[in-house]
Amino acid sequence: MPKDEHTSGPTTLRGDLVPGSTTDQRLLDGRGASDWVHTDPWRVMRIQAEFVEGFGALAELGPAISVFGSARTPDSAPEYHLAQEVGQGLAKAGFAVITGGGPGAMAGANQGAHEAGGVSVGLGIELPFEQGMNQWVNLGVNFRYFFARKTMFVKYAQGFIVLPGGFGTFDELFEALVLVQTRKVTSFPIVLLGTDYWQGLIDWLAGPVLERGMIKAVDLDLVTVTDDVEKAVGLMVAARLEHAAHAAADESAVTG
Repeated sequence: MPKDEHTSGPTTLRGDLVPGSTTDQRLLDGRGASDWVHTDPWRVMRIQAEFVEGFGALAELGPAISVFGSARTPDSAPEYHLAQEVGQGLAKAGFAVITGGGPGAMAGANQGAHEAGGVSVGLGIELPFEQGMNQWVNLGVNFRYFFARKTMFVKYAQGFIVLPGGFGTFDELFEALVLVQTRKVTSFPIVLLGTDYWQGLIDWLAGPVLERGMIKAVDLDLVTVTDDVEKAVGLMVAARLEHAAHAAADESAVTG
């Protein structure tokens, strides 16, 4: 995306109309004791609209997996090719692939899904440094607010596959772990791809974090670390079968 172009939700701005801050910044950066009286009630309507837009776009998506990874991954890097394999494997297994819609590993997963004939979803976000929706997305939704976007990643996915990434990837990973740990979501596998990259994190969790009682030993079982794309996809398929079985049991209980 050109530097003089800015996407804010469904709106594209260019030239002199490009703002100097993002919607999230303006929401979180209060300017006065009474500022909320004039602005925040109206923001509620915009936030509501983002949820309505996201729900409407994704409601009929079907089984899907969210794939996370760094926007900074070059397309020549092994991690990019790994992301392509993930997208391809998920699409062949009948899943839609949901990413943040940006470049790097996200584009790799979208490309793999697209080229395998699957549904390739991008959930974009307004940022000070624009990324834009990658070319491999065939269903894209742009968001202003991180929390609305993050809801869509979880609500419409049956699991997460996480490739090497930075702060944004960590944020998405740990939010998913908290939701599973607190049983806000069930039958929700989380797979970290790349043992060399992730093993240090696992060692830290199993070391000082566990030793000081910050987590329980069982919490370490919430995440699987592997280099095997086939295994990662297999875990998602198993979770889909479990999810379908639970849904059938619930329906039977209601109708029976």
